[in-house]
Amino acid sequence: QVQLVESGGGTVQAGGSLRLSCAASGYTYTWNCMGWFRQAPGKEREGVATIYTGSGSTDYADSVKGRFTISQDNAKNTVYLQMDSLKPEDSAMYYCAAASMLSYLCARRDARPFGYWGQGTQVTVSS
Repeated sequence: QVQLVESGGGTVQAGGSLRLSCAASGYTYTWNCMGWFRQAPGKEREGVATIYTGSGSTDYADSVKGRFTISQDNAKNTVYLQMDSLKPEDSAMYYCAAASMLSYLCARRDARPFGYWGQGTQVTVSS
């Protein structure tokens, strides 16, 4: 059984920081791409950042480049999303996801191939 559990969301003022965590358990060897996605009310789910776990290669949405950093701790089976210089438009439900795919597909940040999802953690940025 695979389980992804996000934590670290909350409410922060614009310009502030948050660090999201995604703890994975179960058959973690079945995937090699992990990602963070977000969805605001009335909007489509957006791929924020992905990491190819074997190489550590990362990819980011243009809207978060230079502000967000995805990283992994293999010993803890945990993926993080460090979010700095937060803006009100970053407010959304953030989801962690995992899948097995080729590196170039992982970099596309497309939600459709991801089969494992966490329950989400809410991030609210006030102006």
